[in-house]
Amino acid sequence: MAGLSFEKKRAPRTVGYPAAVPVRVYGPESASVDGVPVVAAPGEEIQQAVLNRLQSLAISVGAPIHATVHDDLAGCVVPLEVSADGSSRVTGEPVRLTAPRTPGTAAPAHTTPNPPQAPADRFGPPPVMDARPVTAGPRDAGAGPGTGPGTASGAGAGAALGLGLPFDEPAPAQTPARGFDAVAEEVLGDGPLTETAEGAELLAEPLGRINEAVRAGRVDAAAELAERTLAEASAVFGPHHAEVLHVRELSAYIAYLGDDPVRACRLSLELAGLRRQARDGEAAYGNLQSAATAWRAVRDPEEGLRLGRELIGLWTELAAEPGPAADDPRPLEAARARMIRLTDRAAKAAQT
Repeated sequence: MAGLSFEKKRAPRTVGYPAAVPVRVYGPESASVDGVPVVAAPGEEIQQAVLNRLQSLAISVGAPIHATVHDDLAGCVVPLEVSADGSSRVTGEPVRLTAPRTPGTAAPAHTTPNPPQAPADRFGPPPVMDARPVTAGPRDAGAGPGTGPGTASGAGAGAALGLGLPFDEPAPAQTPARGFDAVAEEVLGDGPLTETAEGAELLAEPLGRINEAVRAGRVDAAAELAERTLAEASAVFGPHHAEVLHVRELSAYIAYLGDDPVRACRLSLELAGLRRQARDGEAAYGNLQSAATAWRAVRDPEEGLRLGRELIGLWTELAAEPGPAADDPRPLEAARARMIRLTDRAAKAAQT
């Protein structure tokens, strides 16, 4: 995967926005972004709806969107950056309000200067695919996904920004890009497109067209190209060849961009299993983080439970072996905590 920062590859802003877009979370089902109401869809958490709106703004301006998230329920204010590919990071320290607000109560009158630990299951450090350390404190993800996109401050910070999964807890400095972050850097960078010399001969041209389609926002076209390329590569190299696995990673990322998190999660889980069988713990862990990022975006609680059981099972097996998955048990613990919430949501949905 290319190691270049894809932030430098983004087009300049074409639409003006405030230095920080104001975001307000009023309750479990309502919020506003830049004064425009945001309502969670059935089965969707309000924080995910807010992230989707901010991602749409980032896509429209061709650059990351900075937001100041005022979460009444969590009782904190968080500075956040959301990129066009859906990755997000906290850009400063959360500030605790004088008292977390509960529905029906008045908003706090002022804030305190002491940075708090971001509360679980609310806005705080975002779900990330691969976090990047900052000097302010421990990092935040994802899709967070462990290393996960984004940075954060405060222990347990990654449990927030709606997806409830701290796939982005404190990690060693210089953590490599993993999961969808690594794929995004490759797509938006200018490094090698293939893994092997023989792959370059067959795949360099179609992979270049796929990346071009993604950069242009033509996700459906990119998905079709990726499917054809995957079929051709599988026929030539076999299903377990490095180039085929590479194209499958790209297909999973494109599915995630195309609002098909179930497919993205399944593809990533399959890849993680194959990488583990090949005793490539680092690559398997990256695929698990991609799967976790996609899983957090699954709206249907029943589907989330099915995928979550597979994710946790594979993560548990990988964490029992030497490697990055064993270094930090907190992402796995957070995934189990989310399964409890999904179980509750599924039970409530069954009663309606």
